[in-house]
Amino acid sequence: MIQEYVPYWEWEDWLNGMWRKLPKDHEGEWINKAVEFTGDHIRYGSAMKEVVNEWPRTMLNSLTNVSINRRAFLGHCACSYKFDCPEYITRMAWKLLNDKQRYLADKVAQETINEYERVYRGLHKNVGEPMLF
Repeated sequence: MIQEYVPYWEWEDWLNGMWRKLPKDHEGEWINKAVEFTGDHIRYGSAMKEVVNEWPRTMLNSLTNVSINRRAFLGHCACSYKFDCPEYITRMAWKLLNDKQRYLADKVAQETINEYERVYRGLHKNVGEPMLF
């Protein structure tokens, strides 16, 4: 797959504030929310599928880049999309999950990426068009 590039100012993750920093005294509350969310692979996976459709420019730029950890990126986007959680908080929460929770989350992320690739290769070539699963 050849990476497609979209300028960062068009990325929905950027526009949503996924890369922002929180005040230190708010981080604990956000980490707890992220642990609860990411530890539930059903809810987390559902959000991954939603964000693929809702953030087409971000996904085009990042899911066509096979040199990044796309499962992690997709999970970060799902948390940001669903409850405005910053990326670094999701990373911190991931470390608190048990092995089974991580495995199930990675599994649903990979399934979502595989579906994205299948649709991308077959149908989706235009930036900004929603992908329908």
